[in-house]
Amino acid sequence: MTELHLVRHGPTHAKTMVGWSDLPADLSDTAALARLSDVLPADGIVISSDLTRTIATADAIQGSRSRLPHDADLREIHFGDWELKKFTDIEAEDPDRIRAYWEHPGDVRPPNGESWNDVTTRVDRGIDRLITNHAGQKLIVVVHFGVILTQIQRAERLTSSEVFGHRIDNLSVTSIHIDDGWSLKRINHIA
Repeated sequence: MTELHLVRHGPTHAKTMVGWSDLPADLSDTAALARLSDVLPADGIVISSDLTRTIATADAIQGSRSRLPHDADLREIHFGDWELKKFTDIEAEDPDRIRAYWEHPGDVRPPNGESWNDVTTRVDRGIDRLITNHAGQKLIVVVHFGVILTQIQRAERLTSSEVFGHRIDNLSVTSIHIDDGWSLKRINHIA
């Protein structure tokens, strides 16, 4: 059995759409990071996306665990021209598209960005590669809100609209076991 322990990076405190923008994480809550590290498997292998907020979070919880190189396929949603803009500003400029993007995720794209289906295809490729290369191991994958949702959707066979109803807090763990099938063990666990 392969275990995926999907960890959401530390908070950025941004009040805008943050996808591929490389903002740092606030990792000042060292007690929360220690608790997080303690609930993760001691023999797990750590990997993160290639963005600073996930790399630094992975560094903070790695301890004596093995580490894999960062993976760009595990990046957050690319919001294109919406990057670092407030929802209200985007809604004022392009109300129909932003509502469709969040209410009916699928093929709707931000200008110069990714659709939900694009994100799912990219992230699934990265996760499948990890599962193939590290079958039977415990993987601690430090990633982003959207990335975690793609794998919940996959494990639970939810529609994109259904999965968007899940809350994924910073420094939370979502665990999935993969054997004959995918089994969701916990969502948004805060240590």
